[in-house]
Amino acid sequence: MKYMDQIAQFHMDVPSVVTLGKFDGLHRGHQKLIRRVQAYRRPDCRSVVFTIAPDQVPVLLTAEEKRKRLEQYGMDCMIRCPFVPEILGMEPQTFIEEILIRRLKTEHIVVGTDFRFGKDRTGDAKMLAAFGKKYGYTVEIVEKECYGKRDISSTYVREALARADMELVGKLLGSPYPVEGIICHGKQLGRRIGMPTINLVPEPRKLLPPQGVYFSHTALNGRVYCGVTNIGYKPTVDGTFLGVETYLYGMSEEVYGCEAQVSLLKFRRPEQKFASVEKLKEQMSSDLLAGKEYFHV
Repeated sequence: MKYMDQIAQFHMDVPSVVTLGKFDGLHRGHQKLIRRVQAYRRPDCRSVVFTIAPDQVPVLLTAEEKRKRLEQYGMDCMIRCPFVPEILGMEPQTFIEEILIRRLKTEHIVVGTDFRFGKDRTGDAKMLAAFGKKYGYTVEIVEKECYGKRDISSTYVREALARADMELVGKLLGSPYPVEGIICHGKQLGRRIGMPTINLVPEPRKLLPPQGVYFSHTALNGRVYCGVTNIGYKPTVDGTFLGVETYLYGMSEEVYGCEAQVSLLKFRRPEQKFASVEKLKEQMSSDLLAGKEYFHV
């Protein structure tokens, strides 16, 4: 899949079918848009996801996680449009002419009912459709996907994540909540007490659920392991960082430096402080036993 994140790169050699939005989390509502794009795609027409989002705000999916997910969905191109004045200040009609028509050769556009674009967000889905005849493209406006009598949205996902309702998060996303990273060295306390773990340092912008213990699946070296994950602050030379530490059932090989994806399935308990290493070991043993019962391993 082609990836573009600079305005100068925005160019298609063949016509495209495009869906636009923030696509934070790529929840089931976003997936509905993507399916409509794929239904329109032809061999001589590329499928494009055009995302516009601020660079500093916390995100449900990092740019790399989003790229991998879109590649799995079979999209041809992901455009991560920079949050810059030349884009934010464009009048809606100029955005259509310059970006969609001249650069992307857009034939068909798929957007949600609440899509906004252009200077001061003055453009909307109806405006896109109104200009379609003039510029030679068609527009499909897709109704929201719902769950539990509520529209699925990134806000809905964030609310569920904030209260550690990982089952609901998974239902809204269509899959468990992922955290990706490179396995790094920790304090190796787990190894010293006979319960070795892997440690990931998520990208700083990645939204994480409340600190505590979760049951999880971890994709690593072509396999998926059941595990118990602790999300909490770890000490460093310069202070602390929010880390993701996971015990994997049935895994004993050295995996430092490998890439892993931890998917959070269910909240078990909040993070605790313990009076001694022995008390910590007792609680970890209890957590691992509960994990075995949860996973039937």
